[in-house]
Amino acid sequence: MKKILLLNGGKQFAHSAGRYNATLHDAAVAHLDSKGFDIQTTFIDGGYDIGAEVQKYLWADVIIYQMPGWWMGAPWTVKKYIDEVFTEGHSSLYANDGRSRTDASKKYGSGGMIHGRQYMIAATWNAPQTAFDDPSDFFEGKGVDAVYLPFHKANEFLGLSALPTFLSVDVMKAPNIEADVARYVAHLDKVLG
Repeated sequence: MKKILLLNGGKQFAHSAGRYNATLHDAAVAHLDSKGFDIQTTFIDGGYDIGAEVQKYLWADVIIYQMPGWWMGAPWTVKKYIDEVFTEGHSSLYANDGRSRTDASKKYGSGGMIHGRQYMIAATWNAPQTAFDDPSDFFEGKGVDAVYLPFHKANEFLGLSALPTFLSVDVMKAPNIEADVARYVAHLDKVLG
């Protein structure tokens, strides 16, 4: 059975209490546990041991990042977590940047050491779905994964491959947590089997 690391990147800040992300994270933990998956969790804003987090990445088959979209990306707490954990993971999560002074065919970003594993973004946004999908709207029809390109590349640098992103939209203007939880559980079933 797959080993899954679920990271809760929710945070209480300004007008956000972090409850939407906590609810989705908790629903995923409960659902995956009921399906027999082996689970570890971290509440990023609650504090963490950097070395222990590196070990969790080495243990996991799948890493799920549950987080709000703040100012067009991950909150600073999630970015800080990645900066600290990935950097601490040098020589266990990645060997180097992949390039070689003697072999020009080795490209930047190919030094990851945890190939064959996956990650997934589960994000909450106040933006409506059309902001991501409609070419005449804010993100010019490029989709949510274009917004998270640097985040995707950071995980790819380790050798991880992406599972389809889960997106909850309109979480402040038109929240529907029950429907989002149901969609999320169905998404997890589909992508994790």
